[in-house]
Amino acid sequence: MSDSYEFLTAHNIPSYLASHTEISSIVDHTAITEVKEVGDGNLNLVFIVTDKHGKGIVLKQALPYVRLVGPSWPMSPDRARIEYETNVIHAQSAKQFVPEIYFYDSERYIIAMEDLSDHKVWRTSLNLGEQNHGAAKSIGEYVARVLFATSIFGAGADAHYKGIARAINPELCLITENLVFTEPYFPSDRNSYLPENEIDAKAIIEDSRMALEMGELKYKFMTCAEALLHGDLHSGSVMVKSDAKGNEISTRAFDSEFSFYGPIGFDLGACFANFYIALARATALRRKDHADFIAGLPGELWDSFEANFRALWPTRVDKRVFSDVLLEKLLSQWKFDAIGYAAAKMTRRIVGLAKTSDIETLEPAERIGAARGVLRSAQMAIRERHINTDLNSLTLKVRKIIDEVRTGEGN
Repeated sequence: MSDSYEFLTAHNIPSYLASHTEISSIVDHTAITEVKEVGDGNLNLVFIVTDKHGKGIVLKQALPYVRLVGPSWPMSPDRARIEYETNVIHAQSAKQFVPEIYFYDSERYIIAMEDLSDHKVWRTSLNLGEQNHGAAKSIGEYVARVLFATSIFGAGADAHYKGIARAINPELCLITENLVFTEPYFPSDRNSYLPENEIDAKAIIEDSRMALEMGELKYKFMTCAEALLHGDLHSGSVMVKSDAKGNEISTRAFDSEFSFYGPIGFDLGACFANFYIALARATALRRKDHADFIAGLPGELWDSFEANFRALWPTRVDKRVFSDVLLEKLLSQWKFDAIGYAAAKMTRRIVGLAKTSDIETLEPAERIGAARGVLRSAQMAIRERHINTDLNSLTLKVRKIIDEVRTGEGN
């Protein structure tokens, strides 16, 4: 691996397209009308290139460091290979839910993929108060399809073990292990929050039950290789396209560079967490109808995941000991795990590095209560899952907490 490869720029992209026949037919490099950098994420360069014929392509290049921090935090760009290979594998069982990949440049760590400019990042849509009916159901189906296909049940032993070896992703897993499961629960230089939320962050650090359960969740994250996860599935890594009434036309999951073989509940919990964060925003902005809509998303996603996994179960490779009774136990365990992982993700997005625009774009007076509601909900959820894993019941309790601590004008 070399750190000296050439980075993409708006100036060298036309010649790059011309030099690669695999993608030169996707857009006309002689008639490019716009090269727009949209890499506002934490790790990579991302450009959308369009030509005068209305065709487009996305070029995503992994840098040899974490873009959010800079060269002082080096990171192998091989994560681009992992994302490319994961997308190809996931497309085998859920093609309609991932972007089409045209080409991978292993020398410059560039993925050329389908332009989804006619879609909108789901987080952006939710922030605007929009309702995307059917998106949660589709992501539930996506998770079920790709995780079944890459699990021991869908892949069989040989393919499963070879898949684990291919997808080892130590650097990005370490980021998750530190930022999600460790740093928010101890004093850390990378933690940050509004001064008014210091009491809430301190309550997390002093919550020994949270630390214990995060240790258990982290251990499972590090050792339980159930299936090929997306690894960073949330409303910011899903694109949605809806009609004028908000009904789904297309839903796609992207940015799977954190992919690895891990616990099935992790991707599900990450989605739940981001729904609850979106719920806190809607509550802070007094968007009751939108909050009502968001409150239904965790249950909708889980129900879709469960229904699709159950539908795939009869096709499992080995039916001798992988019985229907085992499936019931697994589904219960995965929901229990998912609620725990949701609590972890909720906490890190409020006090840890790399936050969400749902909360950060609120006015400070509103942000205080929204952040407090998310943190207290996480503390509740980590305990509640031992008593009751019904998502509708859990969501009602989350909503009550968020509403009670809402701050801002009129409170």
